[in-house]
Amino acid sequence: MAQRGIREADAKRIVAKHLPEFSGGNLNYHGLVALVTLDTDLDGLPEEHPWIKEKKLVVKPDQLFGKRGKHGLVLVNASWEDAKKWIQERTGKEVTIGKATGPLTHFLVEPFTPHSEDEEYYVAIKDGRDADTIYFSLKGGIFVEENWDKVLKIEVAIEEDIEKALKSAKIDEKIPEMPQERREKIIEFIKALYRIYANLGFTYLEINPFTFDENMEIVPLDMVARLDDTAAFECAKYWGNIEFPPPFGRKLTPEEQYIKELDEKSGASMKLTILNPGGRVWTMVAGGGASVIYADTVVDLGFGEELANYGEYSGNPSTDETYEYAKTILELMTREKDPRGKVLIIGGGIANFTDVAKTFTGIIKALEEYAEKLKENNVKIYVRRGGPNYKEGLKKIKSAGEKLGLEIEVYGPETHMTKIVRMALKPEEARA
Repeated sequence: MAQRGIREADAKRIVAKHLPEFSGGNLNYHGLVALVTLDTDLDGLPEEHPWIKEKKLVVKPDQLFGKRGKHGLVLVNASWEDAKKWIQERTGKEVTIGKATGPLTHFLVEPFTPHSEDEEYYVAIKDGRDADTIYFSLKGGIFVEENWDKVLKIEVAIEEDIEKALKSAKIDEKIPEMPQERREKIIEFIKALYRIYANLGFTYLEINPFTFDENMEIVPLDMVARLDDTAAFECAKYWGNIEFPPPFGRKLTPEEQYIKELDEKSGASMKLTILNPGGRVWTMVAGGGASVIYADTVVDLGFGEELANYGEYSGNPSTDETYEYAKTILELMTREKDPRGKVLIIGGGIANFTDVAKTFTGIIKALEEYAEKLKENNVKIYVRRGGPNYKEGLKKIKSAGEKLGLEIEVYGPETHMTKIVRMALKPEEARA
């Protein structure tokens, strides 16, 4: 599982779109949000979102960082003219949030919902190995942390029905301090939110706070969400057009930007994040799920600080696309020498439809181009792959390694993914 944060605007759009469905038509959230970027025509924005000039507004940065109020980065109860001026004054301005510093480039605009502090509630859902956990409190907003002893914790076991979980937790008895209609809507909201979370590939979803508007409809005021990007093949149609922005303050390297552009132009998926340019352990992994397994195994074996990159190529990329991806990684890993040598793990699970021979042809082309640099850097290569035409692919890459004089070991699906990592990093143990 690869957890990736999404913008608050996107999270609110997803919840607004699917809340009626997952509440049986009992709940609605207006979902009126506008995302302002560096390319947005502020003067033309009201044409796309007419409510902007009809309502009082809230404006805040939407760049995957919290505590915006404490940093003076929230404007409330504002007219559109005031909001526009506020955005213009801050666009491009660098701010420091914790240890991260970066420019403000994205802002969320939404209707202002008048409410009192006593009407701010908290709900969060996070995944776990054996169960999901729901956290709920009647004391939301800035007071939730100091009132954490009042937070209700509800475990929802894998495949357990949310109705049963809430009944077992006696949630109805634990939130009696309000009118019946409001209590029933909150309980219904928790149910629907969990169903959205469980069915649409969320790994974390927090709303702090949510409240009620004048029509007694629930309104999420602040939202944080992460999605499992390996679930895109089945959930992308529900997510709509979203992006996975980098963490605030982190600028893409030229190589990361290149792969990002390659990914955007392709029907396949190609991702690359540089963790440690001087690291000894590099991976070139097919499949999002497999990339997590390989990275986790590297860390579990005690080589986390040596892990140089994280990413994946999948979705049956072309030979040329795979070549460009492989060439980028080989260029990065051969820039700095390490007296201990380096390890390249070319791995993956058992592909469903990616043509292994085709993608390996692209990798072999890159290996041919960087063979001398790989030898100069004392790089050992370990290959493990299965799927369509995998035997042909493995035969080709083994033959190429021998021809090029590279230290390369090749394995098929009969060898477990985690064993390959152990063989690469702790060969004495793996072969004992």
